[in-house]
Amino acid sequence: MKEIVRSKFKGVSRRSAIKSFLALAGAATFPIGAEGKDSSNGLNIAQLEAKEKTPIKITKLETFLVKPRWIFLKVHTDAGVIGLGEPLLEGRAITIQAAIKEIEPYLIGKDPRHVVHHWQAIYRHAFYKGGPILTSALSGIDQALWDIKGKLLNLPVYELFGGPTRDRVRVYGRASNADEMKARVKEGYTVIKTSVAKINPSRAVENPKFIKYAVDNFASLREAGGDSMDIGIDFHGAIPPQTSKILIRQLEQFQPMFIEEPCQPQNVDVLVDIAKSTFLPIATGERIFTKWGFREILEKGAATILQPDLCHAGGITEGKIIAGMAEAYYAVIAPHNPMGPISLASGLQLAASIPNFLVQEQVSLGEGYLKVPFKLQQDGTVMVPTGPGLGVELDENKLADKIGHDWKNPETYDASDGSVVDW
Repeated sequence: MKEIVRSKFKGVSRRSAIKSFLALAGAATFPIGAEGKDSSNGLNIAQLEAKEKTPIKITKLETFLVKPRWIFLKVHTDAGVIGLGEPLLEGRAITIQAAIKEIEPYLIGKDPRHVVHHWQAIYRHAFYKGGPILTSALSGIDQALWDIKGKLLNLPVYELFGGPTRDRVRVYGRASNADEMKARVKEGYTVIKTSVAKINPSRAVENPKFIKYAVDNFASLREAGGDSMDIGIDFHGAIPPQTSKILIRQLEQFQPMFIEEPCQPQNVDVLVDIAKSTFLPIATGERIFTKWGFREILEKGAATILQPDLCHAGGITEGKIIAGMAEAYYAVIAPHNPMGPISLASGLQLAASIPNFLVQEQVSLGEGYLKVPFKLQQDGTVMVPTGPGLGVELDENKLADKIGHDWKNPETYDASDGSVVDW
């Protein structure tokens, strides 16, 4: 069959090949007239080719702080098409704005459609590669460039990655007690994430009272949500590994969906030790950057649920690569996203283009930010957007009173002795 296709197109012009392809794709989708005219929008093949070759340049990068703690990015072009991105690093908003300002001279005058090339240039031309500042700035830019490319081609980003793998995306809500769990159930969520319940910060080695308090709280969530509710529990790297192992063992009877960040991410071997001590899935990744950061986690079996943050880890481009790496290790992707609706839109595009997706985090479906906010379906999912690019449009009028913030990371201390603790 391949040889037949090759012989059929051998020696034909590019224009003829495009026309033949469109005809084979189906007249219902691309109705082509007798003179090679696309009757759906009045463009003929020559016009389609001309549009494809039309020079387009980036003219400006614009960032603005958005409440409660986000940064939105607009990448402007001389074609009038604007790409949206979210280049956030929590508590370092001004720093990220400065980083984007430093990157801007490279992008001005460049063709925004060369997305992967620009990713490589921005990342590799920095002699000191990686780190949260560079990759967060790069992530937002990457999202915006994919948004532009999709808008120019009038296609969702997931179509540019080979078409949808699903038409809806499971998202999770949050609950810290039984009443909140019951409320989430009524709203339609089928996945919930909670945190470790504690009165005081965790010490390296904790007593039975600490463990019992945390376990009893999770038990109440399980009872309120029922056995059909998937409940992940986030240790947030704030529980020392000695205590984490004890707590995880006590939680096993309630079968959490996953244990997230049971230790700080700097030492992968400690995470490996924890993973080997339990049958529960370990999740991590919100503080891991690029494919190189996730390589060791996969190779050592430190986690089977990867949570790259598309605002930190390298954007949609890198998220797709990380997902491909994970698939080879039978690991699944649950994108981290405590950010805004542009970040959510990016996650939905990724989820719709990979086979090994698990669940998407969200804290805002875009109400008060987007012209058409996302809507939670009765089955606990959000429909994949079908509009071009990221599929979202900002509501500038509703955004007007949300511009500007001075959000800072919490500074937490142990009340018993004043020592610094993780939050």
